[in-house]
Amino acid sequence: MTETRRSLLPALILAGGIALAGLLAGQGLVRARQVDRFVTVRGLAEQEVQADLALWPLRVAAAANDVVSAQATVRRNLQAVRAFLARFGIDSTQTELQELQVTDAYANPYSQPSQIANRYVVQQTLMVRTTQLDRVITASQATGDLVGAGVVVTSGQEYGASGPTYLFTKLNDLKPDMIREATAQARAAAEQFAQDSKSRLGGIRQAQQGVFQILARDQAPGINEANQPAKIVRIVSTVEFYLRD
Repeated sequence: MTETRRSLLPALILAGGIALAGLLAGQGLVRARQVDRFVTVRGLAEQEVQADLALWPLRVAAAANDVVSAQATVRRNLQAVRAFLARFGIDSTQTELQELQVTDAYANPYSQPSQIANRYVVQQTLMVRTTQLDRVITASQATGDLVGAGVVVTSGQEYGASGPTYLFTKLNDLKPDMIREATAQARAAAEQFAQDSKSRLGGIRQAQQGVFQILARDQAPGINEANQPAKIVRIVSTVEFYLRD
């Protein structure tokens, strides 16, 4: 009888160990499943801002069969443009000459000289760069005065749409507060979800800051953000929160 008990003892110890291991593994699985429970939410932060820098490229052009004559016309037109800008308080410290271009129509191998009215086209851009946006806005609304004086100005295709471009350059100053606001909005949404699902909200499992966007304040078809002084800065953050029972 004693021998039988002795032979059963190792088997009982082994069975008990297996049962205990199974119990611990089961508890660990439950804990793992609890840890895996999470909710994904998004937080939005927006702020209205005003542009703080204006860029206004004013291109003049002249065509003639004599390149010297074409260049002389361009110079006169640029003088007229500078005088026009000065009326609105935009002086030479806020302007810069750029991109003198001379095109010879005869250089085109497919051209027919007999059908060319003006051989040379001379173009040059006067770039306005200023933080005094109010002056640029007022001047840009009076460009008809230049047309009336016989001076036609364009922005050129490389500058996109015609007219001034308004930039907001202080985005880095807004980032910390806006990220905090977006994260707080995400947490509020997650807390509401946890309350509705009879859970408790845990810590952050994972977060994606998202990309800051600068948009036109008044968004409508055909409205270009770059041409609008008033803008909206937006950030959408995606955050995953753990859920606890």
